[in-house]
Amino acid sequence: MSLWTANDAAAATGGRAQGDWTVTGVSIDTRTIQPGDLFVALKDVRDGHDFVAAALEKGACAALVSRIPDGVAADAPLLVVPDVLAALEGLGRAGRKRMTGKVIAITGSVGKTSTKDMARTALAGQGRIHAAEASYNNHWGVPLTLARMPRDTDFAIIEIGMNHPGEIAPLSRLARPHVAMITTVAAAHLEAFGAIEGIAREKGSIFEGLEPIGHAILPEDLPVTQILRDCADAAGALVMGFGRDGQAKLVQAKPQDGAIRCRARIGGEPVDFMLQTTGTHFAMNAVGVLAALAAAGADVKEAAKRLGDWLPPAGRGAVEDLAGIRLIDDAYNANPTSLSAGLATLAGLQGGRRVAILGDMLELGNDEIPMHRAMADDPAMALVDLVHSAGPRMRHLHDALPPAKRGIWAETAAELAGRLADLVAPGDIVLVKGSKSSKISTVVDALRKSAQTPASDTKE
Repeated sequence: MSLWTANDAAAATGGRAQGDWTVTGVSIDTRTIQPGDLFVALKDVRDGHDFVAAALEKGACAALVSRIPDGVAADAPLLVVPDVLAALEGLGRAGRKRMTGKVIAITGSVGKTSTKDMARTALAGQGRIHAAEASYNNHWGVPLTLARMPRDTDFAIIEIGMNHPGEIAPLSRLARPHVAMITTVAAAHLEAFGAIEGIAREKGSIFEGLEPIGHAILPEDLPVTQILRDCADAAGALVMGFGRDGQAKLVQAKPQDGAIRCRARIGGEPVDFMLQTTGTHFAMNAVGVLAALAAAGADVKEAAKRLGDWLPPAGRGAVEDLAGIRLIDDAYNANPTSLSAGLATLAGLQGGRRVAILGDMLELGNDEIPMHRAMADDPAMALVDLVHSAGPRMRHLHDALPPAKRGIWAETAAELAGRLADLVAPGDIVLVKGSKSSKISTVVDALRKSAQTPASDTKE
């Protein structure tokens, strides 16, 4: 199906189209480009112009560029613009303008990607659904998602993230959501904000992009909930709170055979659903999803049935069995709130010894040391048997733990992964969690590799 013609793309970007072409997709990566795509030559670590020739050879119908790259014919199918990123934003803006369905935007300190995927799964069967890939939630990810959106989309789910003040509002104005949801506000990126209240105000700025009479879905149980409500009120939004209280309320979350059976009330109506995960924090976000979908006009009962098909993304709390151990792979990111949720998941699983393998939590600002140390007092830690850790920040948690819980501490995750035989034993339930840059995922990789390697015969 046609996504952009040369004329449409030129009109959206103010650029000059060479040739008469039609594209069926938009790509920024030659490694995953598909025949028929428009290749966008963004500048990041590498200059995308260096890959235009390869993109065209792989079947791209055209390339979005600011100059004709070396090795590319002067009459090649191109869309030439002054600034490639600005042109991508123009494509995104035009893609949003021509779409007549409902847009749901999701942000939050924790759980953006899993909640976005949960919403996409829940909407299955209710029309044409378009959602951001992976964690495409930044200054190029949001316009790319909008530029890829088919004009006949019924529901679009846009993920919006941030690292610094002032990033969310412009992206929300680009997406122009009918419904905006905040999963939670936690101590993430504190280096850039200084205090949790600053993070709350930045998250609340997502409501600035809402369409008239838009809906704000926000967590009801936070110390900064009032800040979020003030932001929603300033935007003239219709507010629905979710949590243990509020118009969207989690009534029950009962573990059952590695899953959670849940009951909620959405706008006063009872709704039952099952989640194929053991993390009760996912149940809370599911209630927020159902509230958002209700606000967008979806069939909530049907969406609740579909929630049972959702699984956590890799590295975000999925539970798997690996050659005698049960692994909770939560190695994609970490802050005190998400680590507390991960420890609660570990504590809630029944079976063998509970082992946590933790990497540093990053971007926490001046209080990073006491925040790491304070995890020793997390309520779930009482049910954890052993804690291994890696990184200079996690050393402070290691030292704060009771001696009986102290496992191995290592300077790096690679060093910890190299001592795999000393970390876990058959029958263990193992949580692996840390910020992505801590590279604690190397321990997950080592565990999986060990599970796939048959034991060799020993000869004396």
